[in-house]
Amino acid sequence: MRLHHLLCGAAVFAFAGTAYAQDVTLKFGHFAAETHPGHLAAVQFAENVAERTNGDIVVELFPANQLGSPPEQLEQTVLGALDMNLPTQGGLDKYEKAFGTVMTPFAFDSYEQAHQVLDGPFQDWAAPKLEEQGLVMLSNWEYGFRNITNNVRPILTPEDVNGLKLRTPPELQIVAAMEGLGASTTQIAFTELPNALNQGVVDGQENPIGVIYHFKLNEFQENLALTRHVYNSMVHVINKDVWDGLTDEQQTILREESQASAQMMRAAVMAQEQEEIAALAAAGMVVTEPDLAPFVAMMGPARQRVADYSGQENMDKFLSFLE
Repeated sequence: MRLHHLLCGAAVFAFAGTAYAQDVTLKFGHFAAETHPGHLAAVQFAENVAERTNGDIVVELFPANQLGSPPEQLEQTVLGALDMNLPTQGGLDKYEKAFGTVMTPFAFDSYEQAHQVLDGPFQDWAAPKLEEQGLVMLSNWEYGFRNITNNVRPILTPEDVNGLKLRTPPELQIVAAMEGLGASTTQIAFTELPNALNQGVVDGQENPIGVIYHFKLNEFQENLALTRHVYNSMVHVINKDVWDGLTDEQQTILREESQASAQMMRAAVMAQEQEEIAALAAAGMVVTEPDLAPFVAMMGPARQRVADYSGQENMDKFLSFLE
């Protein structure tokens, strides 16, 4: 059976709760742009699964929010209308609060530390909790450290953030971090963000470098500050009923190929980040790399908001993984 990459909506079949071993179609939606490493990793996953199952499993890909906003896609996956998804921890914490701890402001010092914690003790602890909500966690992919862009002034100190009106996604952790620095925040759908920036509805926004670069937000923003204030990753999840309907061998193949795609995406994101920063600067953005210690020093209230949201017991457990 030949693998088809579907880049637009198509008729699909629901397999939730069905026992099957061949001719399986898995519908896989996510929010990354088609040029982003997240989608390229999904393409690798789909191709390798098809090859290793001799075409018995076909993975249909729906990138760039084709099936709805990230929260809508995740809800579809929980309900079984969508088989696979790549939410961030900020989406998953609506279903399991333990995931809310990952996006604690300035929790991680490096990609290596984040990967070690998330792939090890955090996944061992949180994945079983997620299964109770109907999702099986296959692996942690990548998204990256988030950084601030704006049209008002370059950011060198926390005071430069004070008073800015910034668009954030609805995740409390990001809102808390920006408000902790004195910014006002507003939630605007990502698809509407370029318009909002162009029209001056907001002064700026925050996202990983890859998002800023691939969605060409530099066309609407003058300044980029490498604040690295929150880390999060895409998490590869599959509906539990769909997962339970697969054979043991198929489950092994999916998990192994998910992990392989995670490593591919991580390597790509880390390798490309400096190149993308240089390209953004060459295109005219003013790039600053502020001393982060004063930013971290202001995060006490923000971290408490995250603890209150995620549960203090969950926060204590997460912090123990960082020690």
